[in-house]
Amino acid sequence: MDKPSTLKVFSTFPLMLAVMGAPIFLAAWSFAFWQAWLFLVVFSIATTTHALILLKYAPDVLVRRMKAGPTAETRPVQRIIMSCITASFVLFLVVCGLDHRFGWSNVPLPVVLFGDLLIAISFYVFTKVCLENHFASATIELHEGQNVVSTGMYGVVRHPMYAGALLLLLGIPLALGSVYSGLLIFLATGILIWRISDEEKFLLSHLNGYTEYCNKVRYRLIPGLY
Repeated sequence: MDKPSTLKVFSTFPLMLAVMGAPIFLAAWSFAFWQAWLFLVVFSIATTTHALILLKYAPDVLVRRMKAGPTAETRPVQRIIMSCITASFVLFLVVCGLDHRFGWSNVPLPVVLFGDLLIAISFYVFTKVCLENHFASATIELHEGQNVVSTGMYGVVRHPMYAGALLLLLGIPLALGSVYSGLLIFLATGILIWRISDEEKFLLSHLNGYTEYCNKVRYRLIPGLY
């Protein structure tokens, strides 16, 4: 697997930020949305740091992480799930923009900053997981020589990457000052659990030692709860 160049990695960022920012600002119908600008800055720094670390220490993982989305999945059920995740995420951002436009919520500054902190922490989790598991991928698939990883965060929950995604979902509505968009967390979490359930069926059938790992690490996403 060829190591991606720094230029290739960073060439995707402007498009990513445009895709992230467009639904927010279009729904808000204004660029006078300081929470959104701060969110995009925090997200950009976190994404850049994450990519640079992987580029240096786990370039193969970075290549696999860049191959994401519904079309990257090989199984129909995961294409459906990823389409639902993508749609719910866009809806998430749109509601945040509408919330700002119509003034539905009044979120104080410390809470907004806490939301940005959660976003930064979520990328810290993503990075730790990718460095712990060099088979980490954005799609549900197995790679040659892949084995079960049970150390680090994988010793706490079976899907620490999704635990990081949950922190991201919690952080975004706070960072964007939207209480009402937070209600969509239940929808997004439900879709995430659907993905986890299907992924575990796949791994139990195809990855040697995964059954024993499940018996050892009981919780999938949140210690003591699920």
